[in-house]
Amino acid sequence: MVFFRKIMLIVFFVFYLPASRAELTIEITEGIDSGVSVAVVPFASQNAPVDVSFVVNADLERSGYFKMLNPQNMPGRPNTADAVRFPDWQAINQNYLVIGQVNEDRGQYNVQFQLFDVANGGQMLGYRMTSSAADLRRTAHHISDLIFEKLIGKKGVFSGRIAYITTTTQGNKRYHQLQVADADGFKPQTIASSPEPIMSPTWSPDGKKMAYVSFERRSAAIYEQTLATGQRTKIAEFPGINGAPAWSPDGSRMALTLSKDGSPDIYVLNLVTRSLIKLTKSYAIDTEPTWSPDGSQIVFTSDRGGKPQLYITPSSGGQEKRLTFSGGYNARASFSPDGKSIAMVHGNGNDYRIAVMDVASHSINVLTAGPSDESPSFAPNGSMILYASKKGHSAFLSAVSIDGKMQQKLAFNNGEVREPAWAP
Repeated sequence: MVFFRKIMLIVFFVFYLPASRAELTIEITEGIDSGVSVAVVPFASQNAPVDVSFVVNADLERSGYFKMLNPQNMPGRPNTADAVRFPDWQAINQNYLVIGQVNEDRGQYNVQFQLFDVANGGQMLGYRMTSSAADLRRTAHHISDLIFEKLIGKKGVFSGRIAYITTTTQGNKRYHQLQVADADGFKPQTIASSPEPIMSPTWSPDGKKMAYVSFERRSAAIYEQTLATGQRTKIAEFPGINGAPAWSPDGSRMALTLSKDGSPDIYVLNLVTRSLIKLTKSYAIDTEPTWSPDGSQIVFTSDRGGKPQLYITPSSGGQEKRLTFSGGYNARASFSPDGKSIAMVHGNGNDYRIAVMDVASHSINVLTAGPSDESPSFAPNGSMILYASKKGHSAFLSAVSIDGKMQQKLAFNNGEVREPAWAP
């Protein structure tokens, strides 16, 4: 079962590597039929190393909210407002139009774009920005974020990053890597690598560090690692299990699972003073802590009732209450950024799916088809949930909107990928 795989930790060694060429490819498997039509006209550019308009078009298309117009079907290729003939775009039922330019200036690139409402011919957005060649792709993602927020009313997540574990086979050996990449799978960086499994990656609130579990020196330990430098610091190395790290929203504390006193329980470690508070005291398995956005509560998984279910307790210690009662299996909670919803793995028998529980009513909405979905992680804007899935012998990542209407598949191009975590 998914729940117990997090406890059966395996001895492994990790080390820092600067980069990896392995990338994710994204396939949109389901979208909103009534998505608004958007045309991103190819930007006029001078020797730009990145096709900014192509990245913007791909970002908006994979969001599932928009129907993008193929450049081959465009009535023109304007790159200035004066060149736009709005009746031509109205005739092909386009709702919005994006035009732009990328011009080189002494090694830097001046990028400008405009977003128009086709129906009334009015400009909705217009920005100019300067970018280095290395940052052009990030600039394109920023443009996508601005357009998405203007049209949908939610912050975009195209400029964000995701972390995940990959597994590849070379000969008779399997290799596991903790990687960080842009939200669209580009620019992957290997943070840790091992011939043994790596697990439980989690982001610091500022997105500058990651924590994960390691069994170096033949004893379980939790490390934090600075992404920019690869520098690591040991967080916890108590006798027995050291697992499931989770930073508090302010970054000052870390919830974790320890078995130093016998059975696995939830603890909170003050990262400044190194003082430790034991939150749960059960003979059952208590694990997978996650913080509420305000830091006041921790939800965790426990089988104290016979099967894994979600429980909640004050982060400073206090009464523990059971949250979930529907289904024989509820585990691996993830709070939405606004704290109103909790994503989880919801199971019955051997069928495991991603579901969302409304915190106020405790009603549960199942979003995915299963049968082997796990490790949900909310996007920073709360609109999507990233999770791991398996079909047959293929393990990959997927994303689903919180209403279940949009689906994406993110496949690793050389092996399996699992345990995703969306950067804050």
